Amino acid sequence: MADLAVGLKKLGHTVTVLSTTPHYNLDQAALDRQLLSPRWGGLVFSSDFQGVAVWHVKVPMKGQRVWARALDYLRFHILSAVLCLRTITPQDVVISTSPPLTIGVVSWLLAARWRAPSVYKVAEVYPDLAVRQGLFRNPLLIGMMRWMERFVYRRNSMIVPIAESFKRTISERGVPVSKLRMIPDCVDTELYQPQMRQNAFSEKYNLLKDFVVLYGGNIGIVQDWVSVLTAAEALKDLPIKFVIVGDGSRREWLEDEVKRRRLENLLMIGYQPKELMAQINASCDLALIPMTRTGAQDGFPSKVYTIMACGKPVLATAEEESDMARIIKAAGCGRVVAPDAPQAFTEAVRAAFLDREKLPAEGLQGRQFVETDYSKEAIARKYDILIREMVPMR
Repeated sequence: MADLAVGLKKLGHTVTVLSTTPHYNLDQAALDRQLLSPRWGGLVFSSDFQGVAVWHVKVPMKGQRVWARALDYLRFHILSAVLCLRTITPQDVVISTSPPLTIGVVSWLLAARWRAPSVYKVAEVYPDLAVRQGLFRNPLLIGMMRWMERFVYRRNSMIVPIAESFKRTISERGVPVSKLRMIPDCVDTELYQPQMRQNAFSEKYNLLKDFVVLYGGNIGIVQDWVSVLTAAEALKDLPIKFVIVGDGSRREWLEDEVKRRRLENLLMIGYQPKELMAQINASCDLALIPMTRTGAQDGFPSKVYTIMACGKPVLATAEEESDMARIIKAAGCGRVVAPDAPQAFTEAVRAAFLDREKLPAEGLQGRQFVETDYSKEAIARKYDILIREMVPMR
């Protein structure tokens, strides 16, 4: 969304961003570059991001308790609505992104107040993802969320799913095709570029001697860690090193499993700044996107684009007919196996190792693919077209 805001500004729009204060995986260097000035006694902050005005509602550091996070969401919604009505001048269009689903209600309210159209971007299909992962079990709560989903789809002017499968799902729920516009996520092809394998990161963590299989991102419940652990255990006699970079709700469990299984060929590294990801991706031979079956159904990991932009081949777990599988196959940049199939995943890693001389060419094909249709400039132009269709330009 930061890339979209800057991209729309470059195309001539005046953009105002409403967000939270940073509250997860804090990056001190980024905080130093984007200084936050307190307003309203510290309840709200303002900042500037590459010429885009940003308002931040103060939110506590992210915790593990679901209900505490739900209260934080509620607090953000109330304060953000008040902030918009009191401080931010009326806007011509409002664009919001899920999750949470409730953000679609706030965007509609603000747009209605300003008599402007609202665009709701569906980055994850909710509440499907939460229900399938067991986060929502109470029938009353699930019913309320289903009602809210219908409300959001009905009230917002345009629904923008990031994948064709999301578009089909939403259409099947009664949303007219005329109200749907599929626009994928973008990737910063300037930040994410192919780099040398020998770099500061690979040297620091001794990643130059082995065949490196890398996952970089959130360590959560929608990733298929069982398949990764199984592969590391089965392939420990080969010169293959598994590297997991990131943080998340399942990090502690994963660390315990690595110790319990005595996996000396699996290295866990904590959260790293976004600016290092190109260098981190350059340190591997094969990049992983291990999704569970439910995670692959209801989510679409945008990291597939960043991996491709870095010129690295991909091993993903997804259904054959999924959007991610379709993109990887169309680009010719990797391989796809079924979710929750540890043996198939293990054999795919082994096959990539045996065919390792072919991998650099696959990675370059992925780079060429995203440069054409998935750059931040290309996606900003798609939103620009949508906005101009909805709002008469003065």
